[in-house]
Amino acid sequence: MKVDILEYLANGPVIPAARSMEDFKVALAHTLSPSVILLFGDINMLPILVSQANDYQKRIILHLDLFNGIGKDKAGIKFLVRLGIHAIITTKAHLCRFARDEGMIVVQRLFLMDSDSLRTGLNLVRNSKPDAIEILPGSVSASVVEELSRETGIPILAGGLIRTKVDVNHAIESGISAVSTSRRDLWDDILVVV
Repeated sequence: MKVDILEYLANGPVIPAARSMEDFKVALAHTLSPSVILLFGDINMLPILVSQANDYQKRIILHLDLFNGIGKDKAGIKFLVRLGIHAIITTKAHLCRFARDEGMIVVQRLFLMDSDSLRTGLNLVRNSKPDAIEILPGSVSASVVEELSRETGIPILAGGLIRTKVDVNHAIESGISAVSTSRRDLWDDILVVV
């Protein structure tokens, strides 16, 4: 299962995260990544975004907490599935469960600031049973990544404060499966040469 999820999300160390329509178009047309994380938008533009992603044979991973106009409930999740969204990122455990019930791939986002947030995050993951975890900031220690991996057995992604290729490499060396970033200069390793 771990390999399947990782292949769905990424084919390298970086998953592009689009903060704007321009970012989205670059990620679709000029990267080899199978997925693009959507960090902007609302319900009115979603059908167009899904259509554009399909044109490039890309998958949208919708960051549900940052998207407007979708109810943060079971009906909202069902609507997303009908539109062709197959993966979400969220901090909300109840949305993880709803999405899992609908067969979506779920990435649980955790903010790790101290030992208490790590403990709380582990309990949250045990209850919501996501397919992967995204931890923020992306610069957490290897021992924290090792603990998360050991305790959950699922892929660990990292995001936030990933500013350089050195940061990407450090995250991967620390045991992170892939990083998400909106910094286009870090998409270079996954860019299609045109």
